[in-house]
Parts: sequence; C-alpha cells; structure tokens
Amino acid sequence: MARSALLNVMIQAAMKAGRSLVRDFGEVQNLQVSLKGPADFVSNADRRAEEVVFKELSRVRPDWGFLMEERGAVEGRDPQHRWIVDPLDGTTNFLHGIPNFAVSIALERDGQIVAGVIFNPIQDELYVAERGGGAFVNDRRIRVAARQRLPEALFGTGAPFLGHGDHTAYLYEIRQIMAESAGIRRIGAASLDLAYVAAGRFDGFWERSLKPWDVAAGSILVREAGGFVTGLAGEKFDHLKGDIACGNEAIHKALVGQLKTATDKRARAARGAADSAAAQ
Repeated sequence: MARSALLNVMIQAAMKAGRSLVRDFGEVQNLQVSLKGPADFVSNADRRAEEVVFKELSRVRPDWGFLMEERGAVEGRDPQHRWIVDPLDGTTNFLHGIPNFAVSIALERDGQIVAGVIFNPIQDELYVAERGGGAFVNDRRIRVAARQRLPEALFGTGAPFLGHGDHTAYLYEIRQIMAESAGIRRIGAASLDLAYVAAGRFDGFWERSLKPWDVAAGSILVREAGGFVTGLAGEKFDHLKGDIACGNEAIHKALVGQLKTATDKRARAARGAADSAAAQ
C-alpha cells in the first residue's frame, strides 16, 4: 500500500510507543503478585508511551495541537490540525496482565478525522487508514464483514463499570441484542473493537460515552473499510461526543433499530414504574 509521509510518521510513533508498552507489560505481569500491585507502574507506563508519541509527532509537526488521554488538550499554533492520541487503550486489561491493548493515533483536520493508526503490539497488528485510501492491517486490505442478518452477526461492545456509564441503558441494550444476534464480545479496548469491525471479525459495535481518543482512529478505519459509522440513533457521528454504532450497511441499520427498541422498552418500563408509584 502507498502511504503518505504523515501516515508513516503516525505509524512510527505508534510502533515505538507499542514497543515501550510491551517491555512494561512484562514487568506488570511480575508485579501482579506484589503487595503494592501494578497500578502505579501502569500509570507510569501509560505516561511513558504518551511521551513517546508526543515527542515523535511534535518533532515533525511542531505547530500542531494534541488531544491526549493523559495530557488533555494541548493547543497548537496551527488551528486546523490536531493529533488525537490514546497511548494505552485497554488500561484495565494491561493492569491485570491481559494481553489485549493498543496504541491509537488519529489526525484531525478542520474537525474531521482524516487518518488513523491503531497498533496492537502483542499481536503485532498494525491497522491504518487514510481518507479515500482504504483500510489495511499489516499492508493487507481489509473490508467490513458481508453478513446481512442479525442472527448471524457477532457484535462488540463496552460495558459500564463502577461509577461510570448508564448501567440501566446498557442492560436493556445488551438484553435486546443478545436475543437477536449470534453473540456479543467485550474485549476491553474500543480501538481494537473498531479495528475488528473494519477487518470483518466483528459484524458491528456499539458503545456509549466513549472519549474522542477511543473512537477517532477506529471510526475512519471502519469507514475506509466500507462500513457505516453513526451515533446510537443513526445520527451523524461526532467523535467528540463518543456515542457510536457501526457495521456494514445492513447490520448497522439493524443494530440502530435494536438500540431504539431497547430505548423504547426502557421508557415504557420507566413510565410503568412511575404510574405504579403514583397509584400507591
């Protein structure tokens, strides 16, 4: 595949950060048995990987800004361009010694995502996409899956956890989709979930309230692989809002429909509970 100079810079930064994470991952596995535990070490590993990406990208485009998980927003002198970076997507997996995490880098130009790189260093899988140029893993062209029916479709998703997310909404959604599909997987790294949709491993993916660095690179991968990416109700996707539903045309449409059914069921249940309480 032909790569632009900018994409090569993104790839170099992601792979260098990924190698740093692999070294630290070996230490995390050793720390699992210590009394202190690996949490402090992992946060340092996260920051080290982010520093690698920051230095690599700043070296070639010193005027461009950043939106990063650890640093937050870093204003650049060029208002048109911004790097959106998650140096360690799948931190909880990393923390527990589960080898499923990634480095995610996207390029935003005038508010639109125009390039994305996701690197899974443990499996040595490099996913890349540029607007209009297709999506690839390790230089092999990828496409979203061709399955058309929900009973054949496998979905990825993310689950809320302690103190985060709308647990009730998620339970309605997963109950609805679980009953209509071939299965649901929760692997703990949204960037890889989206990469798997682009590669045809998952037929679709949905999740609420993700951060821009979770979805920016993955969203362009799915689109360049021929997929549809929207908000949960089928509205125009906004990587700054973070609600996402995606898949091929047929599966995406069916997924959005099932999410609407789940929302409607929740609303009816809430009205029923309110009516019951008022009658007492």
